[in-house]
Amino acid sequence: MTTTKKRLLTGDRPTGKLHLGHYVGSIENRVKLQDEYDCYFIIADLHTLTTKPDKASIAEVHGNIRDMVLDYLACGIDPNRSTIFVQSRVPATFELNLYFEMLVTLPRLIRLPTIKDMARAASLDDETLPFGLVGYPVLQAVDILLPRAVLVPVGRDNEAHVEIAREIARRFNYTYGAEVFPEPDAMVPSDKLLPGTDGQSKMSKSLGNAILLSDDPKTVEQKVRGMYTDPARIRADIPGTVEGNPVFVYHDNFNDNVDEVNDLKERYRTGKVGDVEVKRKLAAAINRFLSPMRERRVQYEGNTKLIDEIIGDGTTRMNAVANETMRMVRDAMGLFA
Repeated sequence: MTTTKKRLLTGDRPTGKLHLGHYVGSIENRVKLQDEYDCYFIIADLHTLTTKPDKASIAEVHGNIRDMVLDYLACGIDPNRSTIFVQSRVPATFELNLYFEMLVTLPRLIRLPTIKDMARAASLDDETLPFGLVGYPVLQAVDILLPRAVLVPVGRDNEAHVEIAREIARRFNYTYGAEVFPEPDAMVPSDKLLPGTDGQSKMSKSLGNAILLSDDPKTVEQKVRGMYTDPARIRADIPGTVEGNPVFVYHDNFNDNVDEVNDLKERYRTGKVGDVEVKRKLAAAINRFLSPMRERRVQYEGNTKLIDEIIGDGTTRMNAVANETMRMVRDAMGLFA
């Protein structure tokens, strides 16, 4: 697949099925970017080892990879226009990671707030913090620079990691006197977070407050019926708050009938509509939104061989690019000459 488009890399750790929050935060943007960039989407399975290196967790990753790719395909990511690949199946990843580790200091990595946050979330302290977690941003730099990507769509919390990649690219090029790596730019598509169905600040499958992209219509209806709304509104004739109300946040994001949304908001504010109607119409809107994804999903679901072929083809393309990069790296470093 030859192209003159600028190269982009982004991706996910294969921790399970994707939900509406993932779509709003990143997947929607990726689908659009396929027309403008040469997109590389990494399934970053090695990154899962930083907090879950046990054998049982590794075993789960295999199924999660297929689930994630299936979600990608259902959302409209086209394997003929974009490269979907698995991180651990690119051998050059391990070699380049070793070289990059020599170009960054431990204090520089430890200063990153995200490392501290990840350690806290995994209940790790100074005695149990693994080297691999501290080096997480270095491995991310490898992910970005191995395909020589110039743009990296990331969330605000990972923007500092792209800066690490920029620093490593500069250090490598300066140290070895060759312009091997571009300095990639971060793209923060949206600061928009979709609240969980329980009204928490962020949708998360682990918290049980997520609507999955793969949920069937009945499951969507059930989850929407249980959604958190205005806690002060105990009867339908009491005026309610629309701003920040998760039900209306979802209406704004997923209901394509703007007139219906505006009517519901007006009646909600004046105590002329009940939560039952508001949620019923939201469930219908989300199911309309997910309907094209369900149609695309049918083409791939259950066809493990086809999904494996898509992953295999993408990984083969990525390996070709990675091998080219490593030839440039070794030439610049004078290795194996």
